[in-house]
Amino acid sequence: MEKRVTFSRRTIGILFAVPQLLLIFTFFYWPAGQAVYWSLTLQQPWGGGNIWVGLDNFRSILSSADYWNSIAASLVFAAISTGLAMFVALVLAALTDRQLTGSRFYRVVLIWPYGIAAPALALAFRFILAPEAGFMAVVNQAWPGFWDPGLDGVDAMASIIAAFSWKYVGYNFIFFLAAFQAIPRSLIEAAAMDGSGVIRRFRDIQFPLITPTIFFLLVINITESFQDSFGIVDIMTSGGPANATNLMVYKIYSDGFKGLDYSGAAAQSIILMLLIIVLTIFQFRFIERRVHYR
Repeated sequence: MEKRVTFSRRTIGILFAVPQLLLIFTFFYWPAGQAVYWSLTLQQPWGGGNIWVGLDNFRSILSSADYWNSIAASLVFAAISTGLAMFVALVLAALTDRQLTGSRFYRVVLIWPYGIAAPALALAFRFILAPEAGFMAVVNQAWPGFWDPGLDGVDAMASIIAAFSWKYVGYNFIFFLAAFQAIPRSLIEAAAMDGSGVIRRFRDIQFPLITPTIFFLLVINITESFQDSFGIVDIMTSGGPANATNLMVYKIYSDGFKGLDYSGAAAQSIILMLLIIVLTIFQFRFIERRVHYR
């Protein structure tokens, strides 16, 4: 018979819950409540209190072409970086799972990129992809003017996508490799004995069984692409050129801390939160249907 630990008084259980509740309230509910309040008021840049303006901040933001350009840039960045990071990680995990020569070494090395801080990663990629030095300088020597993220918005977007994707390849690789190793080897061996090739086994057996992991990583990667891209954008492009990489999370920072528009930045943070919620609901509502849990 299974024994369970019970508390004779509710006080002990409450005492265990209080520290966690305090942390949640202090670092989530209180800042979120303040952001909602600031988004509905006009915060004076040098103090002096708040003036209630209702939804005027949201109307002003949604009527700005620059903000809609920021939303479009964020969606493009999220779609391409998520797809690239997950595809590369899936291929690398599938190859490592086959236990090819040096697979144990790759298993360790491929995890390291995720442990690098975003600012350090961005600084490294800024030098690697600089048009006047590094690898791309060699390309520019062969094709002058081919690459210049300081002047070309497409090149700038490509550079931050490459940096962000490289970082999250390691994160996705960990989960994909764990998902592959959880598949019973008897299924793979039986398919091999029936004459199925590597591609056929991956398509008919492995891929359907790792769809829960794919769905989980899809939600996480899209969410992180909207939130965790600030350090990379700030160091590599600063939102330029011509606001081509001015993603939503960076625009919140630039408008709030550089433009001193605290109320507008708060309203933008609320819109960003709502956008992430809508995208998450969409994924659970439509994409999860294709997930095989058994």
